[in-house]
Amino acid sequence: MVALHIAATPAAAWWEYGHETVASIAMAQVKPSTRAAIRRLLARSDLLETPTCPAHTIEQASVWPDCVKPLGDRFSYAYNWHYQNVNICKPFAIKPNCPDGNCVSAQIERNARLLKDRTVPVRERVMALVFLVHFMGDLHQPLHAGDKADLGGNRVKAAYGVIEGRANLHSVWDGLLADRALSTPPGGAKGLLEEYGPPARATMREGTVEDWSRENWQVARDSAYASVLGDPCAPTPDQRVKIDEATIEKLIPVLRLQAVRGGVRLARLLDEALG
Repeated sequence: MVALHIAATPAAAWWEYGHETVASIAMAQVKPSTRAAIRRLLARSDLLETPTCPAHTIEQASVWPDCVKPLGDRFSYAYNWHYQNVNICKPFAIKPNCPDGNCVSAQIERNARLLKDRTVPVRERVMALVFLVHFMGDLHQPLHAGDKADLGGNRVKAAYGVIEGRANLHSVWDGLLADRALSTPPGGAKGLLEEYGPPARATMREGTVEDWSRENWQVARDSAYASVLGDPCAPTPDQRVKIDEATIEKLIPVLRLQAVRGGVRLARLLDEALG
C-alpha cells in the first residue's frame, strides 16, 4: 500500500509533512509584525476560491500549490514552477534551465515581489504568499534543484529499506526518507530548530535565491545521487538502487538541515516582503 502511494504522487514534493515543517519553521522565525501580516492575508484565503484546498494557516498554505494540481486548467500554468532541472554533471547554470521564468527559483523571486507590492490586489497577494511558502520548500528538496536528465530522479528505480514496489529516487526523497528524517527525535519544527543556534541560522539566511539554488543542486549531486550511485554521474543502472538502513542513517541529517535552511530562508523573504 505504501508503494502505491509513492507511485501515485511523484509531483507532490516533500509530501505534506516536509512542506508543513518548512512553513512552521518559517512562522517561528519571522518577526511578530510579519507573523501578524501573514495571518491577515491568510484570513482572506477564501478569495482563492478553492474550497477543497484551504489555506487558512501557513501549514495549509504550504501544500496548497500541490493540492490544486487536480483542478486542471485553472492552475496548469504553474506545473513547471515547482522545480528546475539543472544537470548535476554540467557546470551550474539556472538561466538555460528556466525558460521564460518557468522554474522554481524565478517564481520564488516573482512571488516575493508580488507579495511585497501593496498595490497588488489582495487575492493576488494571498496567492503569491502560498506559492512562495510552497516553492521555498520545493527548492530545498534537492531533487527539485538538480538532476541528471532523469526528471529529478523519477527515472532512477529505487528500493527503500524493505520497501520496493514501484518507488524511485525522487519519491523516496519526497516522502519516506523526508518523513523519517523530520520525525526523528527531536522532531518537528521546534526540535529541528534546537539543533541550530542563532549564529548558524543567521548564516543560513545569507545569500540569494541563486546561491541557494546552487547549494541545493550540490546537495542533489553529493547526497541524493552519490549515496546510491557512488559516482553521481555514473550511468543509471537498470536494476533498482538500494537505499539501505546505513544509507538512510547518513542521509537523515542532510534532510533535517535542508528543512531548517528552507524555513529560515523563507522567514527572511517573508520579513522582507511583509515586515
